[in-house]
Amino acid sequence: MSEGETSGDGRAAEPHTPSCPGLTRLRGRSRFGAAKARASTLAPHAPNDVDGRDKPGHDVRRGQGVKRLLACALLSLVAIVLALTAYTISLGPLPLREAKAVSTTVVDRHGKLLRAYAMADGRWRLPVSARKDVDPTYLKLLLAYEDQRFFDHHGVDPRALARAAIQLGSHGHIVSGGSTITMQLARLLEPRRQRSLRAKLRQMVRALELEHQMSKDEILDLYLTLAPFGGNLEGIRSASIAYFGKEPKRLSLAEAALLVALPQSPETRRLDRHPEAARRGRDRVLDRMVSEHVISAEEAAQAKAQAVPAFRKPLPILAPHAADQATALVKDQSIIRLTLDASLQKVLEPLAKDRATALGPNISVGIIVVDNDSGDVLAHVGSADYFDDKRAGQVDMTRAVRSPGSTLKPFIYGLAFEDGFVHPESLIEDRPVRFGSYAPENFDMTFQGTVPVRKALQLSLNVPAIVLLDRVGASRLTSRLKQAGGNLVLPKDEAPGLAMGLGGVGVTLQDLAQLYAGFPRLGTTRPLREIMMAEDDAREPMRLMDAAAAWQVGNVLLGTPPPENAARNRIAFKTGTSYGYRDAWSVGFDGRVTVGVWVGRPDGAPVPGLIGRVAAAPILFDAFARSGKLPAALPKPPKAALVASNSKLPLPLRRFRPIGELVRTGAEQAPHIQFPLNGSRIDVDRSAGPEAAVMPVKVSGGVLPLTMLVNGLPVGEIDSRRQRLIDPPGPGFARLTVIDATGAADTVVVRIQ
Repeated sequence: MSEGETSGDGRAAEPHTPSCPGLTRLRGRSRFGAAKARASTLAPHAPNDVDGRDKPGHDVRRGQGVKRLLACALLSLVAIVLALTAYTISLGPLPLREAKAVSTTVVDRHGKLLRAYAMADGRWRLPVSARKDVDPTYLKLLLAYEDQRFFDHHGVDPRALARAAIQLGSHGHIVSGGSTITMQLARLLEPRRQRSLRAKLRQMVRALELEHQMSKDEILDLYLTLAPFGGNLEGIRSASIAYFGKEPKRLSLAEAALLVALPQSPETRRLDRHPEAARRGRDRVLDRMVSEHVISAEEAAQAKAQAVPAFRKPLPILAPHAADQATALVKDQSIIRLTLDASLQKVLEPLAKDRATALGPNISVGIIVVDNDSGDVLAHVGSADYFDDKRAGQVDMTRAVRSPGSTLKPFIYGLAFEDGFVHPESLIEDRPVRFGSYAPENFDMTFQGTVPVRKALQLSLNVPAIVLLDRVGASRLTSRLKQAGGNLVLPKDEAPGLAMGLGGVGVTLQDLAQLYAGFPRLGTTRPLREIMMAEDDAREPMRLMDAAAAWQVGNVLLGTPPPENAARNRIAFKTGTSYGYRDAWSVGFDGRVTVGVWVGRPDGAPVPGLIGRVAAAPILFDAFARSGKLPAALPKPPKAALVASNSKLPLPLRRFRPIGELVRTGAEQAPHIQFPLNGSRIDVDRSAGPEAAVMPVKVSGGVLPLTMLVNGLPVGEIDSRRQRLIDPPGPGFARLTVIDATGAADTVVVRIQ
C-alpha cells in the first residue's frame, strides 16, 4: 500500500524499511500489487499475525539476520586467527636449540653413565628419554598430577582450565593449575618472573607452537630434561642421581612422588636445604593420587613413612682419564660412548687405590683390561686416585712411557720359536756370558746352569733371553713389535741393542697390553679402541708372530709360578721390574681378556724393594678375580705347533748353542738354502695329484744330519745329497728352515700360489 493508505483497523500503515542496508528499498508498487494488498485485508488472519497483517518480508529478514550473524562470527574468527598469528610472529622462533643443549656425558658400552661435565654456566642437565630412562611409576604420577589429558590435547587443555577456574571460585584458592606440561615447557623455554594474564597467554601460544613442531614424546623428553629440581640441578636424571645416587629407571613410589613435587617449587623444596618442605610436597602429591584413585591409601602410607634424603650425592666420576681424553678428541657430541664396562671399572678403581695406599706414599697404580677378540678397552684405571695431588692422580699412567723391565722377553722367545732354532723343551745354558762390554746378569745375581727354555722364560732368567735376542736380532725385534702396534721409545741417538731385552727402551702400558693380547689371538694384534664411533670399526689385524710360536709362548707363561694364594695354570702372565726399582709390571691373559698392571711413582723416583712379582702380580690376579668371571681357557694348539718332549725333538732342537759355540772345521760352512730363494714365488699344480704337487728343497753346507722345518714344524731330515721333496703348505707365505747338527740354521720365506 502507499504511504497515505490506512490499514483495515483504521490505523495508519507504517512505512516499510529494510532490515539490512544491503537490501534494495522498494520505491513503489504496481496497481496489481496494490490490489493484492487490499484484498489481503479481507482475508482471514494467520494465527501468527497478531495485527492481522500479512508480512511477506518476514522470513526473508529472518534469513538475512542469520547470515549476518554467521558473517560477523566468521570475520571475528578470522580476525582472532590473524591477531594470534601476528602475535606468534612477533614472539619470534622458539629457542629450541638453546633448550636442547645438555651436559656432555660419557657413558660405557652399555649406556651407563661414567662421567658428566657441567655446562658452561655450572648447571647439570643430563639428556633423558622418557620411554627408556624413566620409571613408569614416575610417569604415571607425573601425568596424573600435572596433565591427565597430555596425550589428548594440542598444547592447551580447555577442560583443565575450566576445572581450575571452578575450583578457584568454589574453594577460594588454587586447587589445581590449568597449565599443561606443554605450557610448563613453554615457561621453561622462556622464563618469566611475573605471573599475569599476558604471560599465561604467551605460554598458551607457545604451547600450541610446540605441539605443532614436536611430537608428544619429544615434548615429554624435553620437559624431563629442563624441569628444575633445586640449585643447579635440571632434569630428572640429574635429580635422581644427585638425591638418590641412581638413575631414574627404577624408583620407589616415595621417590617418584618426591620428584613430581620438587619442580612445583624447586628452591623452597630443595632437599639439601629444606627437606621438611620437600617431604610435605611429596605427601601432598601422594594424597592427591589417593583421591584420584591412582594409588591406594596403603601404598601412600608406606611411601610417607620413608624419609627424604637431606644431602646431595656427587655425580659419578668413573674412568676420569678416559673421559677427559674422549672429550678432548670428540667435540661435536653431547653423549660419548666408550668401550669400557662400568661394572668392571667400578671394582678396579678401589683396587688400585687400596693397593697404592698399602704400598706407600706417592705410589700410583695403572690398570688396563683389553678384550682379546676385539681390542676394545674394557677398563682403564689411569691412577690410584684422580683427585690425589700427592700421587699425581691426574697423570694417566697407562699412557706414560716407562721402562718395561723383563716384560719384552716373551716376544724374544716367540721370535726364536718362530725361527725354529729353539723349542720350549730345548735346553739352554744360563751361565756368565759377555757381548763385548755388555755382560748381562740375573736379578738374583746367580746362574741356573743348563735349564729348559720353558723354565728360563718362567723364571725370567736374563742371560738366556739376551743370548736368544742376540740370535734373533734386536733390530728385528723392534721392527716386529712396531709392526704389531707397539711403539718402543729408544734413548736419543741410540740404535736397538741387546739391553732392550731387559728394559732398555720405553713403552706404555697400553701398548704392552695390546702386544700381549696377540698371544691368545695366536699371533695377531688389533689396535686398542676406547671410543665407540658411529662408523664401522675398520681396524685391521696386525701380525706379531706365527700362530704356533704365539701358542707356545702362551703355553709357557701359563705355567709361570703365581703369587702366593693364587691358583696355578689359570692365567698366563709375565712380570717385570725396571732398573733402579722405578717400575713394577705384570701383564697376563686368559682366553678372554688381557690385563696390564703398572706400579711405581709417577715422577720416576726409585722405590727400593718395588718388584713386579711382589707389587704388581697380586694386583693382576685380583683384577681377574674381581671381574666376576672364571678365567677362560687359552686356544688349542694350531696344527703347526710341535708338542714333544726333549727326547722326541729333532737333534738340533734338543739343545740351543749360541753362534759363538758352533764347532766347525775350517772346511765346514753354515747351512744355506739354495732353492727356493728367499722371497720367491712357487707355483704348485695340485691338479695332477698329491705326488706331483711337491716342492724340492736344496741345501749346501752344514753338518749332517740336516733337519727340515716348515712353518716351525719338522718334516724330516735332508739326505746326504742335501735335498728333499716336501709337500708345500696351502696357498700363502711359508717359512722354510734348515738346522744342522751344530744348531746352525738358515731360513727363507716363500709364497706358495
